[in-house]
Amino acid sequence: MGRIRGKEIRNATIEVLRTNKNLFNDDFESNKLALNTLVSAQKRSRNKVAGFITKLAKKKAIEEFIIEHSSK
Repeated sequence: MGRIRGKEIRNATIEVLRTNKNLFNDDFESNKLALNTLVSAQKRSRNKVAGFITKLAKKKAIEEFIIEHSSK
């Protein structure tokens, strides 16, 4: 079983990826820096969102994630 992400993390990820999906790749450190420039969030939240984006990028699933959650 994998870790379960909270609604806040998923919703924040959706919002960030809808507007700036081209800034992110499969490197966690660069995703953290990109998030720093876009939003001012707590360190822990920023790291969770950056980790989730990194996971999606490694699976090449960013587009699918945005499409799946845009209708909700």
